[in-house]
Amino acid sequence: MRDAPVEGVYLSGVYDLQEIYAHHFAPFADRVRIRLPKDIEDPSKITFAVTWLPTADAFDAFPNVQLACSIAAGVDSIVSCPSLPDHVHVTRVQDDNQADLMAGFAAWHVIWHHRNMGFYLDRQAKGVWEHQNFDRAPSPKDYTVGILGYGLMGKAIGTAVAAMGFPVVAAVRSAPSDPAPAGVTFETGEGSIQRVAARSSALINVLPLTEATEGILNRQLFDVMPKGAVLIQLGRGRHLVDADLDAALDSGQLAGASLDVFHVEPLAEDHPWWRDPRILVTPHQASDSSRALMATQVTEAACSVARGETPAHTVDKRRGY
Repeated sequence: MRDAPVEGVYLSGVYDLQEIYAHHFAPFADRVRIRLPKDIEDPSKITFAVTWLPTADAFDAFPNVQLACSIAAGVDSIVSCPSLPDHVHVTRVQDDNQADLMAGFAAWHVIWHHRNMGFYLDRQAKGVWEHQNFDRAPSPKDYTVGILGYGLMGKAIGTAVAAMGFPVVAAVRSAPSDPAPAGVTFETGEGSIQRVAARSSALINVLPLTEATEGILNRQLFDVMPKGAVLIQLGRGRHLVDADLDAALDSGQLAGASLDVFHVEPLAEDHPWWRDPRILVTPHQASDSSRALMATQVTEAACSVARGETPAHTVDKRRGY
């Protein structure tokens, strides 16, 4: 006799996760059954949650939850949820394709700033044929790219950007055991983030959001960067102190910024960043994990926990990643 499917719940205070993901879980209907809270007759049977931006009390109604599965690589809104019990495993999606998407997105922004591509869009809109004036052609070798966050995403970004000829320096706790890609070096230990910033013509942030990294993109960090450097912010909105970015741009300490994540999303229509020529705004779409892969990994994790095993891609909740 086939075992009954493992029972799960969709938990989000923002999105209808069932509408978005039910189709991708359909092939696993014999292994997992996931529903919205309103459709669950016996909450005690629920052993896992598929979740993103849960409400503060989201887990209170489900006393036997053992697993909370993020629909993406980020887990900050889950591990910080007040109702999440300490014993619950938290997993995230690990998608190499997502890392490649992130790397391409970051590399595009490096080129955008390095070659001042906004100049050409402005001239195209005016129908003007005009060259930028350089004392000499800008060389990637003279434009160091710093990376904050050297996990799956950061490694892919570093490899891609270095392959285009840009020197890359990444901040890490300790030097990785694997050989670094050609063109990638590291700053390690205490103060590594500040030392990377001090070397960076373009600084790319893909850090996880933790208590230690919240507000890390601030005036003190911008002040150590080379004058006229740029910020490429792809991490979490709460990494950035918005007023400090505005001040750094107004003073000329920073020449520009690419922002894909924000404190409040979507960014308000009347927010001045939309109309600031120094800032390139994108709608939190630097990369996205495969929904089919997410469903596969969640199903495997739920079944692992049902067997009493620790699931793959479990995060360290104390570190937040």
